[in-house]
Formats: sequence, structure tokens, C-alpha cells
Amino acid sequence: MSLPKELYPSQDDLLYEEELLRNPFSLKLWWRYLIAISDAPFKKRFIIYERALKALPGSYKLWHAYLRERLEIVRNLPVTHPQYETLNNTFERALVTMHKMPRIWIMYLLTLTEQNLISKTRRTYDRALCALPVTQHDRIWEPYLVFVSQKGIPIETPLRVFRRYLKYDPSHLEDFIEFLMNSSLWQEAVERLASVLNDDQFFPIKGKTNHRLWLELCDLLTTHATEVSGLNVDAIIRGGIRRFTDEVGRLWTSLADYYIRRNLFEKARDIFEEGMKTVVTVRDFSVIFDAYSQFEESMVALKMENMDLSDEEEEEDIVEDEDEDYIRLDIDLCKSKSKFQKKIFKGFWLHDNKDVDLRLARIEHLMNRRPELANSVLLRQNPHNVEQWHRRVKLFEGNPTKQILTYTEAVRTIDPIKAVGKPHTLWVDFAKLYETYNDLANARVIFDKAVQVNYKTIDHLASIWTEWAEMELRHKNFKGALELMRRATAEPSVDVKRRVAADGNEPVQMKLHKSLRLWTFYVDLEESLGTLDSTWAVYERILDLRIATPQIIINYAFLLEENKYFEDAFKVYERGVKIFKYPHVKNIWITYLSKFVKRYRKTKLERARELFEHAIDTAPADALKPLYLQYAKLEEDYGLVKRAMKVYDQATKAVPNHEKLGMYEIYIARAAEIFGVPKTREIYEQAMESGLPDKDVKTMCLKYAELEKSLGEIDRARGIYVFSSQFADPRSDADFWDKWREFEVQHGNEDTFREMLRIKRSVSASYSQKLLHLFGQMEIVGCHC
Repeated sequence: MSLPKELYPSQDDLLYEEELLRNPFSLKLWWRYLIAISDAPFKKRFIIYERALKALPGSYKLWHAYLRERLEIVRNLPVTHPQYETLNNTFERALVTMHKMPRIWIMYLLTLTEQNLISKTRRTYDRALCALPVTQHDRIWEPYLVFVSQKGIPIETPLRVFRRYLKYDPSHLEDFIEFLMNSSLWQEAVERLASVLNDDQFFPIKGKTNHRLWLELCDLLTTHATEVSGLNVDAIIRGGIRRFTDEVGRLWTSLADYYIRRNLFEKARDIFEEGMKTVVTVRDFSVIFDAYSQFEESMVALKMENMDLSDEEEEEDIVEDEDEDYIRLDIDLCKSKSKFQKKIFKGFWLHDNKDVDLRLARIEHLMNRRPELANSVLLRQNPHNVEQWHRRVKLFEGNPTKQILTYTEAVRTIDPIKAVGKPHTLWVDFAKLYETYNDLANARVIFDKAVQVNYKTIDHLASIWTEWAEMELRHKNFKGALELMRRATAEPSVDVKRRVAADGNEPVQMKLHKSLRLWTFYVDLEESLGTLDSTWAVYERILDLRIATPQIIINYAFLLEENKYFEDAFKVYERGVKIFKYPHVKNIWITYLSKFVKRYRKTKLERARELFEHAIDTAPADALKPLYLQYAKLEEDYGLVKRAMKVYDQATKAVPNHEKLGMYEIYIARAAEIFGVPKTREIYEQAMESGLPDKDVKTMCLKYAELEKSLGEIDRARGIYVFSSQFADPRSDADFWDKWREFEVQHGNEDTFREMLRIKRSVSASYSQKLLHLFGQMEIVGCHC
């Protein structure tokens, strides 16, 4: 067969042909020839390619270029075109010498994939894996996995391919598991996922944590419970619950869902109950409880639907059996086995399917238990939380048996040292519960056990004793209350102290006899129920233990005064002022001095003066004013007026600056009342020169000026205004200058008024100069900073 004319070498090609005749095995010559005829028809180029490859069958460059041009030819052709068969043959010829070239294999494999030649493609992939070295297999496996994952491939093919691939690279087990899940092969997916979790050396390449893989496994086991077998699902999920505490609620619901899907409803209920009784967070409890309640509601809804259907079937059976007088037990005469069973067991309560009321009662019981279950969760978080135990008791209000059991469990569980709150309140409320039902014997037993507990603080133990005594008082057992207080305040013996010291762990009971709260309650009881001697002894014991407070000293003295033991009361005051220091002793001194003066008046004036002098000597400056006023009142009422004035004078010098003005006002008022107004001039002048704050000096000067004006001493009043003007800035003390202006208008003349204005300008300029100087100093400091 002759070739077409256009396929013959042209005049330009003769040069290349002559060179190839001389050297037919030169790749360079053949490549230059192909470049030169790049614009020639493809058939002509194919002939040149075939000639070149015949001469150089091992040239990868020629085969690659030839195959690429072949691929370009078939790119837009349908896969049924004969050119594809030619292309496949060309690839097969190329692989005879290029079987170690992965790129040629990949081009061939992708071409076969496009042609949908499944069996041939699979076999070619296998040939490629056999031909290429292992180091280059990863380039083949990637498109191979994509190929077998396509739709329409029989499921057994990708399964076998993936299993072979995992022998090559086990790290891609996650991809296989994902493929199994997408292919609904749940059994193998679960087994593979379980093996991954059991392999401590497995490292996920997709970044999934063990936590996430566990959750995926649990979801698979529960969602496809009927399709997965051979695994201990209960143990697997419980293992996840122990390992992952942040997903406990979800895992418990997953386990219950597993049993629900397997129609083991009672087992599912047991799982829900166990989950609610073991979780320790409210979030997990809410997840389980909500799932549990939804399950019960769905069961009721399903049961009601089945009841409707069964009612219809029964009506049909009644119509069929109207002519029968008895039930025949022959199975062959029944229409089916189910109808036979229905007739046999009809009327038996164990076979009664109409249990909707029972299911509704179960839901209601679950809802009623929610507060108790939620409280149990909080107590599992911290069993030493006293407040939660109190709330738990309130949940059983109206049910004393459960309240008693709850209190018993609480006091057994709580460690007073670790308790959050006040653990003694549980014992107190426990005893009060028995008291409410008039069971005093058990209430006393509870209190007796409570006082033996080693609490964190003494106040907790003291509260138990006081509550016990108050219970006895409420039931008129006064002797019993006093006896309790004597027991509580008794000091431990030397032997007991020695044993406790040897143990090295001192309980609060050893310090109870020094509890101020207990002693104050005891002394109140003795004052109300005991005798004077017993009360006296209690007060003395308090003082001996050195736990007295100023109020206890005052109460002790009042008790003795009420019983006419005045000197003993004053001795108590004396002991009090020796024990306490300021500011605690202030009330004792004031009460002591007022009571002493009231009792003896002027009969023991020297002793009273000594007491006042002693009180003043020991008092700080801010506590002197009331003492000086009491002292001056004593001298005015029972002593000498001159001594009273002397006391006032001493007070004005001793009190703090902020109290001096008030003290001077009292001093002036008393002097004016006793000696007359003129006598107060000396006090005013003394006050102005005593170093009072500028504001108080100005106030004192204004009062002094008013006094002189009232006495008609206009010039003296004007002089006082002139003196006090240096303390009044015209820009801020307009009231002072208005009063002086009004004074000059009423009592002055033109010269005095002009002099007032001059002084005002002078004072204003003086204050302005001070202000400028202050600003200058601030600027200097700012620059240095």
C-alpha cells in the first residue's frame, strides 16, 4: 500500500533524513527532526515517532512526547472511538521498555480510568505495583484509591485494595475507616476503629484525638447496634466514661441508646438510672435526664399508638367469633399463631399490654425525683457542702422518715474540718426535727453526739451547747439547762490535758471552757434562774479566764449595784480599767465615773477627783472631751467653781485641734453663766492666741466682736474685725466682709469705712501673692520631675 504524498519527506526534511542515515541512533537528531516538523500533519509525525522509537526503543523522552501527542488526539473523542484502542496499544508497547517509569504508568492508568474499563484498569494498577520499586508505590496508590472509591465499583474491590494498601502504609487506617463508614460496612468499621484505639503507638494523620475517636466509636456502636456484633459494647463505652470525664453525660446516653435500639428497654432504664446516680456535674446530669424523659415520653406515645391498633384488631376478632360459644385450643383451627396466643393469654394481668397508666406514673415519678437527683449530683461534687444537705432535707418536707435518714447520712458523711459552711447547723436542725415531734429523748441523744464531734472552730461547738440549753429552756427544764452549761464550761482535768498533749491533736473540746459565747449565755442563765452567789461565781470565773469584754465588766457591776454591793461594783470597774486599754476601756470609765459620782456625790469628792485625774492621764487626746465635761460637771455640782473653770481651761489645751472650738464655746458659755459676760473676754483672747485653725479663729473672732458690740464697745469690736481680717480671703469668705461692712454702715463713719476697704484690698493682694508663690513652687517641682 502506497503512502499519501503529504507523508513523504519534503525538500526541507531531506537534510534531516541524510543526517539520520549517517547516524540513526542519535536522540538529538531525531528530536531536532520532530521539532522541525512540528507543524506537519499528525500522521506524518507519528511515522517519524515510530521510526525514532524503533531505532531508540529505550528513550523515555521520545515515548513521553509520543504518548502526550497521542493523548491530545483523543482528548475530545468519545471513549468508544477506535483511537482509544490504538492509544492503549501504544501504552502497552511503551511499557515493554518503560515499565520502570512511574509517569508512563500514571498516564496509562488515568487514561484507562477515563475509559471506565474497570477490570483492565484494576489489573493495570496491579501490574504497575509489581513493576515499580516500593519507593515509588505511593505515586500509584494515590490514584488507585481514588479509582476504587468511585461509584459503581463493586464493594469487594475497594475493600481488597484498601487492605493491601494498609499493608504498604498502615498510617492511613483512618481513610479506610472513613471509607467503611461511607460504605455502610459498620462491623468492620467498628473493629478497625477499636483496633486503632487499642494501639498506643498509632498516630492519627488527620489530627483526630483519642477523645474524638472514642466518641466516633461510641456513636457507631449505638447508632448501629443491630448491625454490629462480636464486641462488648457495654465495656467499651464504660471505659470511655472512665477516661473522658468531660463527655460523661453523652456517653451514658449513648450506652442507653444502644440498649434501646436492641429493644432492651428495662436495661436502658437501668443505664439511665446508673448514669444519673454517678455523674458529678449538673451539665451531664441534665443531658442524661433530658434523654431519659424523652425516652419515657416516646415509649408512652408508642404504647398509645399500639393500643389504638390493638383495639381495632380486637373488634375484628369479636366480629369473627360471634358464633363461637367457647375458645377452641386447637392451633390448626386458629388463623395464626399470634391469634392463638392472644386468645390463650387474654385476661391475664401479666400479658396486659394496656399499661399506659403505669408508664405515665413512671414519667411523673421521674419528674418528681429531679430535684433530689440534681441535689445528689451537687453532693457528689462536694459531699462536705452543708448548704446542699440542708436543701436536700427541705426536699423531703412532710416526710420525717426521709428527713431523719438524710440528716443521719449528712452527719456521717461531712468532715467538719473540710466542711463548706457550718456543719453544726445540721446537728441542731436534726435535733430540732425530733423536738418538733416531741421526741425529746432522741433530740438529747443527737445533741449528746453532736458535742463530741471535733469541729473546726470553738464557736461551732459552743453553738451546739447553747442550742441544747435553749431546747431545755423551751420545755421548762431549767435545772437541766443550768447543768448543761456547767458541763460545757468545766475545764478539762490535768490527766485529760496530758493525754491530749501526748496525742498531739488537740480537739476543740479542750478549748471550749474559754468560749466567750458559752460563758455569756451561761451568765445570762444564772442571772435569770440562779442565785446571786452562783452568778457572782460565774462572773469571777470569766475574769479569771481573762475572756471578759467591756460589756461583761459593765454587766457584772450593774448586777452588784442592783443588789446593793456598791463597793464591790466599783472594784469590778477598777479591775476592768486595769484589764483593758483604749478605746475599749472608754465606756467602762464613763460608766464608772458617772456611777461613782451618782453614788457618793460630794461625800467622797477627793476620791472622785483622783479617779477623774487618773482617767484623764490614761486617755488619748480624742477621748478626753467627755471625761473633762464630766469632771467639770462634778466640780460645778459638788466642788468649787474655780476648779471647774480650771478643768475647762485644761480641756481647751488638751483636746485635739478639731475639738478645741467646741470646747471653748462650752467654756465661754459656762463662764458667762457663772461669772457674767465680761469675764469671757479673757477666754476669747486666749482662744484667739491658742493656735486654733484659721477657720476656727475667724469664727471665734466674729463671736467676740458680736459680744463687744452688744456691750457697746464699738472700737474694741472694730479692732477684733481688723485682727481677724488676716484670716479671711475676700474671694472665698464673703460672709465675713459682708458682716464687717454692715457693722461699719451701722456704727462707723467715712474714714472707718475707707479703712475697711483698704484692709480688704491689702488682704486680697496678700492672698494673691501667696497663690502666685505656690504656683511658682509647683512649676519648679514639675520641672525637676
